[in-house]
Amino acid sequence: MNDEIKKGLLGIVVDETTVSQVMPDINSLTYRGYAVQDLCEKCIFEEVAYLILNGELPNKKQLKKFIKNERSERNLSKQILNDIKKMPKTAHPMDVIRTAVSLMSLEDKDVRDNSPTANMKKAIRIFAKTPAALSAYFRTRKGKKIINPKKKLTFSENFFYMCFGKVPSRDIVKAFDVSLILYAEHSFNVSTFTARTITSSLSDIHGAITGAIASLKGPLHGGANEEVMYMMNKIKKPNNAFKWINKALDKKEVVMGFGHRVYKKGDSRVPTMEKYFKKVAKVKADKKFIKIYDIVKNVMVKRKNIHPNVDYPTGPTYHLMGFDTDFFTPIFVMSRITGWSAHIMEQHAANKLIRPLSKYSGESHRKVMLLNQR
Repeated sequence: MNDEIKKGLLGIVVDETTVSQVMPDINSLTYRGYAVQDLCEKCIFEEVAYLILNGELPNKKQLKKFIKNERSERNLSKQILNDIKKMPKTAHPMDVIRTAVSLMSLEDKDVRDNSPTANMKKAIRIFAKTPAALSAYFRTRKGKKIINPKKKLTFSENFFYMCFGKVPSRDIVKAFDVSLILYAEHSFNVSTFTARTITSSLSDIHGAITGAIASLKGPLHGGANEEVMYMMNKIKKPNNAFKWINKALDKKEVVMGFGHRVYKKGDSRVPTMEKYFKKVAKVKADKKFIKIYDIVKNVMVKRKNIHPNVDYPTGPTYHLMGFDTDFFTPIFVMSRITGWSAHIMEQHAANKLIRPLSKYSGESHRKVMLLNQR
């Protein structure tokens, strides 16, 4: 028996998947074989969601049906909306959205059915309802009236409408669409592996996604986009950026939004997200965050040869769009539900209980002494 320990399962191949992969020869993340940067430029988010869930890009008829199904499932029950209203205003939105998905399972008629057909229906419902739950808390926390979804709006347009009561410019919506496409899927990352592990016990899709959300919350995973914005707010202005980042590196502090377990030559999603970050900054007439962004990035690459990951440009992009910082990772959830669902269904299709071994390093065998002998 090989007792070599691979911390974090580093380098361990635990299963196979057809959903996505990073192709080293083109240094690109691909969904079902399509490079994400191409999908960002040529597709709307709904097309990519269909691709991830179904394996192929949709034709016009398939896309129309998919969009109709998603839009028909957007409304939350009064019970769940009331539950969201009662949630503490100090709660982290990730905890709220995790709880909301769990609540959805209590009302889903197919909750006990793990067949492919039922799982696809449930995946669409969770995908459609999660933005409504998140926007409801976004409004409630600010003491504002909840805005119901509109069926005539796209996925991205509808989320803006439910949060702010209006749809922004086409450039802003496109940038948001791009962010959702880039966040939709990323192979066996920690939250996806969590979802597959839960699924391997033949648990249900709501439970698996609830667990995945809990995993995504951590700053070493999805929470990094929030930490990027907290960092930029600490820096405050471009004139402080060079000194701040060098001091952080001298003190050997962790700089969030940089480095990646998979990419060695830089995250392939960054150039696309950076392009749209700068488009949003132009629309919003912002120069401050662009300058901070460039200074910190250049120092990190020059001093440490560590490149940004996708969270680095996404954080300030969401900030300029008007979203509260602690809502950045829940927006990630809205997108990644597609990837998680695809992996959950893939796990169900060829399931094997995930049960790794551990190497014991505690005390050797010893006997229990009577109390008066200790």
